[in-house]
Amino acid sequence: MNHQALSSFIWSVADLLRGDYKQSEYGRVILPFTVLRRLDCVLEATKPTVLAEFEAKTKAGLNPEPFLLRKAGQSFYNTSPLDLVKLLGDQDHIRQNLYAYVQAFSPAARDIFERFDFYTQVERLAKANLLYLVTEKFANIDLHPQAVDNARMGLVFEELIRKFAEISNETAGEHFTPREVIRLMVNLLFIEDDDVLRPGTAVVRTIYDPTAGTGGMLSIAGEYLLEHNPQARLTMYGQELNDESYAICKADMLIKGQDVANIVAGNTLSDDGHGGRKFDYMLSNPPFGVEWKKVEKAVRQEHESKGFDGRFGPGLPRVSDGSMLFLMHLLSKMAPVVNGEGGSRFGIVLNGSPLFTGGAGSGESEIRRYVLENDLVEAIVGLPTDMFYNTGIATYVWILSNKKSAERKGYVQLIDAGGFWQKMRKSLGSKRKEMSEAHIATVTRLFGDFTEAELVTVFDAAGQALSEPQLIAGTDTAPTAPEGGKLKRVPISRIFRNQDFGYTTITVERPLRDEAGQVVVGLKGKQKGKPQPDSALRDTENVPLAEDIQAYFEREVLPHAPDAWVDEEKSKVGYEIPFNRHFYVFEPPRNLHAIDEELKAVSANIMKMLEELTE
Repeated sequence: MNHQALSSFIWSVADLLRGDYKQSEYGRVILPFTVLRRLDCVLEATKPTVLAEFEAKTKAGLNPEPFLLRKAGQSFYNTSPLDLVKLLGDQDHIRQNLYAYVQAFSPAARDIFERFDFYTQVERLAKANLLYLVTEKFANIDLHPQAVDNARMGLVFEELIRKFAEISNETAGEHFTPREVIRLMVNLLFIEDDDVLRPGTAVVRTIYDPTAGTGGMLSIAGEYLLEHNPQARLTMYGQELNDESYAICKADMLIKGQDVANIVAGNTLSDDGHGGRKFDYMLSNPPFGVEWKKVEKAVRQEHESKGFDGRFGPGLPRVSDGSMLFLMHLLSKMAPVVNGEGGSRFGIVLNGSPLFTGGAGSGESEIRRYVLENDLVEAIVGLPTDMFYNTGIATYVWILSNKKSAERKGYVQLIDAGGFWQKMRKSLGSKRKEMSEAHIATVTRLFGDFTEAELVTVFDAAGQALSEPQLIAGTDTAPTAPEGGKLKRVPISRIFRNQDFGYTTITVERPLRDEAGQVVVGLKGKQKGKPQPDSALRDTENVPLAEDIQAYFEREVLPHAPDAWVDEEKSKVGYEIPFNRHFYVFEPPRNLHAIDEELKAVSANIMKMLEELTE
């Protein structure tokens, strides 16, 4: 059964709830029952052994927990003789028995149902005489990992959350990221680490997601590493604000055998659940354009009191968008490089705003300045629009690292993957496009090769395309145009020096003049005898860092304003990454004669149609 059929089956429970529950409340029942059935199926095979062990160790006066974990073969257990199927045998006491069954889980698993506020729903279902019917529905579905593997189970949860979010008009994208975007990020994260990916190398690495959602990013990273190197071990860490998403993530980690103490509930920005810890790899898809007013006091206090010893030393973005706070949070979690060993790499999904919002001296610009001047940005990949469930806006994957290879040092690679997509058979919310495996492989290769590339299309003399666009990367030989034809080149990958994104904002002043047109000069202090600036004529210019300011001023300003000067005290260094500008291809306007001829033909056609109507 594929994940869509499975989620449709689970969704059929909604038919039972209709009338007693609002549509927006369906998830409060369906999500915890799905998790419960999953755990139920996982423990089924070892249930008799666990119960026997529990009885023996309890009689012996020993703490049974370590023995039960070993017998269960999982990082959780249940000491009740009941399961969902047996619960159906006593319809009159199903409420009390279900409560006792859940209470018999080990503490980590029990916390999951407390996060779901499961007992409240059990009481409500019992009062509506629905508890037996709902339990029966779930008891009849097989959610054992052999029937539904972890990857498909993750997709089921995401599909259900998306449906519930749409019904209640919430933001589904706050909970999870499209799987192909995660696969691309994971590829870019691991591609340069041969020691980790080489089969037979028994390495241990840590990975962290501060906005873990249902755990999709952590799961796919683990699957990728296991696929390439079965001996590698990836320890997962995360933090999640939403209780339901946290519960699902924790359940997934339990089944995977991860230490669930590494998955923390709470707000990452105001209460760092992994304070002082560093990680080898990190992934994050923070909410786009969400204000951070609720945590503003805590964030500002950390910024002002701790500076660069805290997480937010470089600066603070505007309150309307907190995504760059997560960027700095991840920077603070990077493991240091010692004698060429260690270091970190992380990927974060951001909207377009962090690329250019804020002028020189602003919080956003200072954050960009910090990551670029410290040579931490490896690449930025522009994704297609309409890729996410809750927004159609342009999104970008930033890859940052403090262990750049020698050839990457001092450089940033920009990859425009905006055209690498295929249409989905069925739209999911705002998501209408997806990246295929071939698209992901192409972007991964461009990043791994650290090369510039372009799409080249050959046109004949009549302007007709002779072939599909061809990707030309590195030393590839470009096609030649036929006689009278032409080549259209569209850049896909470009490489820039870090300083190419920097500039100095200079303040250009012009003198204040009195009614007679005479320059007004200062009469006191430092301004005595100096021309006074006219604020109405004040202007600013952005001078690229690579240019000499005086030379720029003499070339671009003085010819138009000979009396101008630069107020050097007001100069500020800023950074922006005008991503789209670097991939813009000028399309020359069409020939006026051709446009005129087309208009005449259209006009003639309209006149002919009007004549036919009058006849």
